Amino acid sequence: MALKQIKNKIDSTKKTAKVTKAMEAVSAVKMRKSQEKALGGRSYAGAALSILKQLSKTNDPALDLYTKTRTEGKSLLIIVTSDKGLAGSVNSAVLKQAEQFLEGKSCDTICIGRKAAEFAKREGKEVIREYLNVQDDVVMDDIGEISGMAMGRFWLGEYKEVFIVYQNFVSTFEQKPTLRQMLPLKEEDLTSMVEGIAPKTGKYAEEDVKAHTALYTFEPNAEMVLSALMAYLMQIMVFHALIESKACEHSARMVAMKNATDKAKELTKALTIQFNKARQAQITAEVSEITGGIEAMKS
Repeated sequence: MALKQIKNKIDSTKKTAKVTKAMEAVSAVKMRKSQEKALGGRSYAGAALSILKQLSKTNDPALDLYTKTRTEGKSLLIIVTSDKGLAGSVNSAVLKQAEQFLEGKSCDTICIGRKAAEFAKREGKEVIREYLNVQDDVVMDDIGEISGMAMGRFWLGEYKEVFIVYQNFVSTFEQKPTLRQMLPLKEEDLTSMVEGIAPKTGKYAEEDVKAHTALYTFEPNAEMVLSALMAYLMQIMVFHALIESKACEHSARMVAMKNATDKAKELTKALTIQFNKARQAQITAEVSEITGGIEAMKS
């Protein structure tokens, strides 16, 4: 490789390293904010989900609408991914989980994130609604349409089950693709979700997110109370999945950009050594030619 080509490659690699370093810094800031929001909301989500588990212990017939297993109808899968790439396997792991769930099933999808929408269309699944460019500072009001649509169609009998798949935040370097059943409600799924809310370590690990059984008296009647409560709690479940996914996205992107920066620095170092060797060889050759010419003139 010519000296000019090596030098151009070194310059290009250094510019790439600057870009990835900047992206790493931006992702680090977003990651901290997303982690704080995701972890800070876990106690709230745990309390809400514990209510679901408590209600599942009652024997009120109104609960059958939300807990009874159905055999007829299609499935509905809510897929949560990011809109952008450059985040390692954070999206591919979720889509692999979704692909396994969709295999051989008659299933429609609600897609949150461009990667999810592209995947569903590629798999030939109907996308009843897609949400793109969802901001990091998502609030509960932004989720109402998603959870309301899923619950409404389930209530009408169009779907026999509703699932959600997303990345669950474990730590900065660990994210876990998670598939949860939202409807119909099952005690084991609720227990698994509540137990998975607290992280393994950190200040949020000590928080109590366990559900406790209790009995309730419904006023004015169980059906009205449960309908309003379920709509709100389904909204919380989707909201929790979305903020977890955001935390995972920025964590994975920060790590990916750090790795890219490190690789760029290693490549720059290797190219610099190669450039120095080539330049030294060229200088040696030129000196040899000059020396040879001088000796030839003397003779």
